[in-house]
Amino acid sequence: MKEKLIELLGNQLRKMAIENPTITIEIPKNKENGDFSTNIAMQLTKQLQKNPRDIASEIIQDINEPWIEKIDIAGPGFINFYVKSDYLFLNIPNVLSQNELYGACNIGHGQKVNIEFVSANPTGILHIGNARGGAYGDSLARIMRFCGYDVTKEYYLNDAGNQINKLGRSILSRYLTKIGIENEFPEDGYPGKEIDTIADLVYDDYKDTLDKDNLDIFKKYGVDYLTKQIMNDLKNYRITYDVVTSEKSIYQKYPLKDVIAKMADNGYIYNQDGATWFASSKIYDDKDHVLVKEDGSYTYLVPDIAYHMDKIDRGFKKIIDVLGTDHHGYVSRLKSALKAVNYDDSLLSVKLLQLVRIVKNGQVASMHKRSGNVVTLHDLVDEVGVNAARYYFSKYSLDTQMDFDIELAKSKSNDNPVYYVCYAYARICSILNKYPKIKKCDNFNLITEEEAYNVLASIYNFPEIVKSACQKQMPHVITNYVYELASIFHTYYEKCRVISEDEEKTMQNLNILACVKITLRNALDLIGVVPEERM
Repeated sequence: MKEKLIELLGNQLRKMAIENPTITIEIPKNKENGDFSTNIAMQLTKQLQKNPRDIASEIIQDINEPWIEKIDIAGPGFINFYVKSDYLFLNIPNVLSQNELYGACNIGHGQKVNIEFVSANPTGILHIGNARGGAYGDSLARIMRFCGYDVTKEYYLNDAGNQINKLGRSILSRYLTKIGIENEFPEDGYPGKEIDTIADLVYDDYKDTLDKDNLDIFKKYGVDYLTKQIMNDLKNYRITYDVVTSEKSIYQKYPLKDVIAKMADNGYIYNQDGATWFASSKIYDDKDHVLVKEDGSYTYLVPDIAYHMDKIDRGFKKIIDVLGTDHHGYVSRLKSALKAVNYDDSLLSVKLLQLVRIVKNGQVASMHKRSGNVVTLHDLVDEVGVNAARYYFSKYSLDTQMDFDIELAKSKSNDNPVYYVCYAYARICSILNKYPKIKKCDNFNLITEEEAYNVLASIYNFPEIVKSACQKQMPHVITNYVYELASIFHTYYEKCRVISEDEEKTMQNLNILACVKITLRNALDLIGVVPEERM
């Protein structure tokens, strides 16, 4: 509907010799202000040197569309559109026939997109920051696929480098303690209880035959065990990956010295104080960065450059990285690096997620990976369930800090939005399950309640909501929509007699309920929530 209005207004403005205007269509919260509204007349005030209400009158003067009930000019120049209810009824057969595809589109035209998210170092168990990034990345992938993109969900496995050396030394320390050899735990080691578990596994296989010269064995056990745990936790969180790329494989595919040599050929490398520096300040960054340390080891930026070269070489036209907010300065650094090796940095988009605080019994839970005092994804899902976790982490824009209230997420009340939404779905299922054979209606002449019109208008808007969420890369647009639809449905159900002695009207209402069920299910699926038919 929004697209139709934009096209209609665009045609009207071209008649007024206004080309390529930016037309924004909003859905008013107050239905008295119409089903759709635009402020385009006010935007054109300066350009046309006219009163915005006069401009609005000129825009709408000869609009005569069969699906528009009326058009009002409100306030300083808002144009409000009211849609005929008959037009909403025409969408019902469309929803029922498309079913699980209702809301889908093909704005992506098969374009290859890579979305990399979570990619936590295999040095510990996933925490709530990973949970938020995971919910965002997976939901975005679902939405973009629904909109016709060829999406690859990817996990980058950091199985090499200094972090893995620390992991190996941590496990080695626990192992030595277990076999009776005194040692000091590494100051920069990982103290989590999973480190003790891995040390036990090593002991079970090797007994007391290993020492510090066998570090590679401890590293391999650590990476294998923790990667398996991470993937199991993500699968339980309804996240699976199409590709897992190993950092070690990148080293083999793109020799890092060759990457630096290419940057040097392009004039972006210099040596200083025994280290090799990247002159990223010549491109997008505000300062330069070390690529090779004095001891000859690479900083983590170098394999990351090669990894993103690999993504582009694999043919992706959009590359989306989901990172923590602490990587803010890394964005310009990585884009500069891509440009320095003659790759198109405009293909890369980085999404930064803000911090999450877990609130339990009114207290903020601390989260420190190094101390081992971590709120894990596994424990969170175990306590509140997958649906609540996925819903809450998809509820907010990534650039918004959020508190995750454990008690609220567990509560079975209307104050809990995920319960409120899923209850709407279960309520519909309980009714429809009593009517296994619903006759598809050709006429909805008995539906006259405003509440029913509101439900149908919300359902009609769903494809536009999906498209907007995809184009803006904002899954929370879907989450907000599904709550609004559930709220509108609850009002309709409570104020209207859905099931009555009038068999024909009952059947017409059941058709509406079937459409709400389809739309709720499709919307919730896009954010990884699977509602139950009984609650």
